[in-house]
Amino acid sequence: MTMTVHVDIVSAEKEIFSGLAEMVFAPAELGEVGISPRHAPLISRLKAGEVRVKVNDKETYQFYVSGGMLEIQPHMITILADTAIRAKDIDEAAAIEAKARAEEALADKSGKIDFVTAQVQLQEAVMQLRTLDRFRKRGG
Repeated sequence: MTMTVHVDIVSAEKEIFSGLAEMVFAPAELGEVGISPRHAPLISRLKAGEVRVKVNDKETYQFYVSGGMLEIQPHMITILADTAIRAKDIDEAAAIEAKARAEEALADKSGKIDFVTAQVQLQEAVMQLRTLDRFRKRGG
């Protein structure tokens, strides 16, 4: 029998996923981590990116998270995300528009924009689009 770990993915608005998984991949602050059942306890910040929850060999769920916290216990993984969206629910047109707005703001040399905010918005839009692209390539 394959070992599993309980996974909860929660955003500020609602619970996005709760269930058992064989493996979880998340964009930790220092790089992507792969988490299996009975992993050593760990707490890490998350950066914007893709979270993959492998339920079994035939079923994997993909999510976009904009950042947040990851808590790993041997029998439970909790992802508290600032924003979390199922990959299949990402609004591609809105992400493309947000990316274009952020790029335009970064190109504005007048000093009227908040450079850091524009960079964060650009990174989030790019990561949403990358997550959606990977979802489509995996046959989602």
